[in-house]
Order: sequence, then structure tokens, then C-alpha cells
Amino acid sequence: MKVRLTDVTLRDGSHTVRHRFTVDDVVAVTTALADAGVPVVEISHGDGLGGSSLTYGFSLVDERELLEAAAPILRERGSKLAVLLIPGIGVATDLEAAAAIGATVARVATHCTEADIAEQHIARARALGFEAVGFLMMAHMVGPKELAEQAKIHEAAGAQVVYCTDSAGALMPSTVAERISALREALHPDTIIGFHAHNNLGLGVANTIKAIEEGARHVDASTRGLGAGAGNCATEVFVAVCDKLGWETGIDVMAIANAAEDVVAPIPDRLPSIDRSSLILGWAGVYSSFLLHAQRASARYGVSEADILLELARRRVVGGQEDMILDVAIELAARQGAGA
Repeated sequence: MKVRLTDVTLRDGSHTVRHRFTVDDVVAVTTALADAGVPVVEISHGDGLGGSSLTYGFSLVDERELLEAAAPILRERGSKLAVLLIPGIGVATDLEAAAAIGATVARVATHCTEADIAEQHIARARALGFEAVGFLMMAHMVGPKELAEQAKIHEAAGAQVVYCTDSAGALMPSTVAERISALREALHPDTIIGFHAHNNLGLGVANTIKAIEEGARHVDASTRGLGAGAGNCATEVFVAVCDKLGWETGIDVMAIANAAEDVVAPIPDRLPSIDRSSLILGWAGVYSSFLLHAQRASARYGVSEADILLELARRRVVGGQEDMILDVAIELAARQGAGA
């Protein structure tokens, strides 16, 4: 069985370093990944093209400069450069700029009930010559049938690949299986199914393996698991497991282990772990990217990080509603003051 891996260290992993990747980081990581045989490397702000902002956190280096540094490295080694775009954060001109630099895979992400807002972006990606990918985030928030109906919207807009994206790391192997099976039944046989895991319940690798067993053929992972919340399925672990299963990834196990240990691990000041807050993300079903925002709000208003995340879960707040995190923190602080 052949599986295509997109390494998201330099996109989802941007959350781990608070969007502070340097050009030297990108050159070193991209070179190590491509030399190990990684077929697709994704580079963007953690919240996608155009994400560098007051709301989502400013990047240390403009993402176009990072893309320009990586593009020739990947091209020379036969790997593809991918970008992520969330409509409303990124715009069509961001896709055009990425295409001009040399990106060839565009992943357009929406909340799992809002596939229709990506139709023009997916169509534009196809017109620009990208491999177009629909990315259905927070997939635990709807059932398999509804997720499949949303996937059909991305497919109809021109997506050649549609992802079930476990943005909260809340899915279990059984619920992954249900969703991937539903997508496989609903979509055209030529449409490829993808899966993106977070590790907030410690199931990143297991859920990715289950997705493949149910029919996914494109999956995501990041070296040392760098990513939002407790991070993602770890590339080096996943590749080793695939090798033991006899599945083909085209990635050398020792080369990717060396890349993770020697190149990636020294970059962040902390590595993802399943601490209390990350566990809450998966247990309560909170968007993994909210973790850094909740930490900042907790420090600013003197309220519990855990209480903020639990209240966000109660209100079913989703990506794009980051302003609600401050509202929740202020309300919690006011309640505490009133009760003092």
C-alpha cells in the first residue's frame, strides 16, 4: 500500500514556536525533510497564508520569504511545496503569490460545516494549476454523514483531495473509521481522501493508521510532532510504523529520525506534550490553535487556562472566533472578582 505524507512541521509546527521560524530554520528543515524523501512539505503561518496579524500572531519572517527559501530546495529534490489557506484569513492574491514562488499544492481549510465558503478558493487554486485540497476542520463536531455531505461540496468545487481534519485531537480510532468510511462511500472513486491528526489524546499515530486502513491515502504529520495543542502525528514515528506494516511512504526511517532529532528538536524552546490544557483540548473538543491564545489570556486576566478552554468548549467556539477567547477570559475574571 502506498501512502503520501505531507509534513506540516513548517506550518502547523509554527504554533509551537509562536510563528517565529527563521529563514535558516526553514532551509535546514526543508533540506532535511526532502533529503529523507518526504514528498510534500507545507509552509505557511500556523493559521495559513495571510495569518500573520494581531489576531493570530505576527510571524517573525514574512511567509513569502520563507516560501522563497524553500521552493528551490524542494524543486531540486523532487518534493512538492504546499501552502494552507483559510478563507477569510487568506485571500486569492495569497494563492497567486504562492503559485508564482513555486508552491504546487494548495490546501483550503474550512470549518466542517462551512465547506461552501471555500468554493471560489478551490476553483481559483485549480485555475492556478495547484493540486487542490479541501480541508474540513474540527471533524469531530459533526457526524459521518454530515461530514460526507460537506466533503462533496469541496469535491464539486474542484478539490482533488478532501481531508477529514481532527483539529481538536478529539476523535477516537472508531470515530475516525466512521468518518473516513463515509467519505469513501460518498465521494467519487478518483477523489483522494486525506486525514490530519492532533495528538491531544495521544492518538495521533493510531488515528492516522486507522484512517489509512479505512481508505485514506494522503495523511499529515510533523517531525517531533510540532503543532498546535499537543502537536500532530509525529512524522518519524508514523514512518517507522508504516515500515513495520509494509506500507510504502518513500521516506527513509533513519533519515527522518535524524532530521527530527538533530534538525527540528533544537529549534523550539519547548516540544509539544500532553499537559493538562492539551488534554482538555482533546477531551472537550477545543480547536488546538486556541491553546496559545488561552495561555496569553490566562496570564493577562489572571484566570485559569483550563477554565477558559472548558468554557470555549461549552460555547462550541470554533476557528475564526479567536476574539471570543478574550471575551471568555474577561467574563471569568469578572465572575471571580464578584465572588471575592
